[in-house]
This record gives sequence, structure tokens and C-alpha cells, in this order.
Amino acid sequence: MRRILIIKHGAFGDVIQSEGALHDIRENFPDDEITVLTTPPYRRIFERCPWINSVMVDPRAPRWRLDLMWKLGRQLKARNFDMVYDLQNSPRTASYFRWFFQSTNWSGTAPGVSHPHSVKNPKRMRSLDRMASQLKDAGLTIRHTRRPDVSWLADDVTKLLADEGVTKPFIVLIPGSSARHPQKRWPYYAELARRLEADGFQIVTAPGPDELELAADIPGITLKGPRGFINWFELAGVMKQAAFVIGNDTGPSHLAAHMGVPGIALFGSHTTAERTGIERENFTAIEVRELPALPVERVLDEVHLRVEPIRTPYRTSLQ
Repeated sequence: MRRILIIKHGAFGDVIQSEGALHDIRENFPDDEITVLTTPPYRRIFERCPWINSVMVDPRAPRWRLDLMWKLGRQLKARNFDMVYDLQNSPRTASYFRWFFQSTNWSGTAPGVSHPHSVKNPKRMRSLDRMASQLKDAGLTIRHTRRPDVSWLADDVTKLLADEGVTKPFIVLIPGSSARHPQKRWPYYAELARRLEADGFQIVTAPGPDELELAADIPGITLKGPRGFINWFELAGVMKQAAFVIGNDTGPSHLAAHMGVPGIALFGSHTTAERTGIERENFTAIEVRELPALPVERVLDEVHLRVEPIRTPYRTSLQ
């Protein structure tokens, strides 16, 4: 039995997108032991993933803390990995190769890695294509990498929705983003919510602990649950039952897209939708130079084009 390590530190949207790559690695190594090295916020997500056997946590200590770095190195070396797939491909993980894995088969694209098994791909490739190219260059058969499916993340939230008074059809709005990137936040969700409520939709927001203020002025129901906020698994369950999702370029939007939920993501000039890989059969994007210049009417028109065909089945199910 071979021992395989996959490195994926984050962020949340990137973790979601790596699901198809993990699935492909499992299919290529059906009877081998697969471990993921990740950071504390994503441990529980990977522990639920059906394609891996175990999870190791990397605290991402400052690299000047040599004592902690060598502690991590000892833990990794003790597992005697036969192959490492670096899906993070960052300067940090490139340093792990140089410090801990130079005698181990390695697949990665990080700068500074020079190894017979390393791969060099264009930096500006679409993220899903980049992972597919990396795994293909490493000799794997690829079937799922470009089509991640994280439906297994969803909890049954029937009781949560009932307790909060949510009824179908409802639309989920995602007004937040990483606090480090406020330029990703479209400022008109409150007005959009009012317009959608006038169309007969119930509006739901599910902010994280640091996004409660953003959702406070948006009409509709703010899902908080008994803890004051809902976790990733509950959020996936809510989105699974939504008629539509509208959000910024942020992790929860990627979650909806890669569960097959219909929706729209709103992009400014910070990056392109194509590069993020968020667009799917049911999930699209609106791209503008500056998000504050994107009018509510344009978003509403796009919603009407996509939501109307699926409103009737919801109403029928409630009769």
C-alpha cells in the first residue's frame, strides 16, 4: 500500500475546487492511503471528504520559528510518504519540498521547485485547468478535476429552515467576502432583496461571524441557528434547497457553484470569472470594471432570465 500526501492549505473556495482533484487521485489509487495536509479552518471539511483516509493539520507557523517547522517536518517524514501532490503550489509549500521531500516523488507547480517529478504550468491558467494539467503531467487519469462536486458537504437542514420560518422558493444572497478584500463586495444587496421580495421570493442570508453587520440591513431572514451563525455544512444544506444564489467572488459562491445550484457571482476587476473556474452549467457570472457601477437592474434582469423557469415546480410542490 502506497502512502500519498496531498497539500491543500486553503482558502475556502480553493478547497472546494480541489474536490475533483482529490476524487481523481483516489480513483487512480483506489487501495492506497491518502492523507491531506491542510490548515485548521478546513480540517473538518477534509475529514468529511469521502476520497481521503486521514487529515494532518499544518499550523502554518512563521518560517523563522524553526522549532515548529522542524516539528512539522518530523511528523511528515515519520509518515514515509511515497508521493506528494502539492495542490497549494505556494512559496511555503515549495519550501516544504526543499526541506522535507527532496527524496520523495513530488507533483507541483510552485516557483523554486526543481525535481524530475515537478511540473511547470502557465501561471494564468484557469485554476481547474491548472490542477488537471498538473495531475495529467504526473501520469494520472483525469475525470473529475474540472468538475468538482461537493454535494457530500450538505447537512439536512429541514428543521433549521422550518425553525427560522424559511419557505420555498427562496433566494440566498451572499453579501460578504474576505475582510482583506472589501473591493469584492457589491454594495446593493439590500435594494436587490427588496426587488426580489416584490417578485414573491423569500430572501435568505447566512453570514459568518464577521459578516453579521453586512446582513443587518438586508430584508428577509438572516440564518443564525442556535450558535449565532451556521457552519459550512449547514450552509451547503441551505444552498442545496435554494431556488437561486447571488453572491460575490467568495467561498460560499464557489460552494454553490460546485454543488450544481443555480446562481450568479458578481465580479469586479480584481480577477476574472474564467480564471476562478466558478462558471458551471447552472452558475454564471457578471463581470464589470467596478462593482459599485453595477446597477441593481442588470442583476435583476439576469436573475429573471434564469429563475423564472424553476419557480413553477417549487410552487407546485407546495400546493
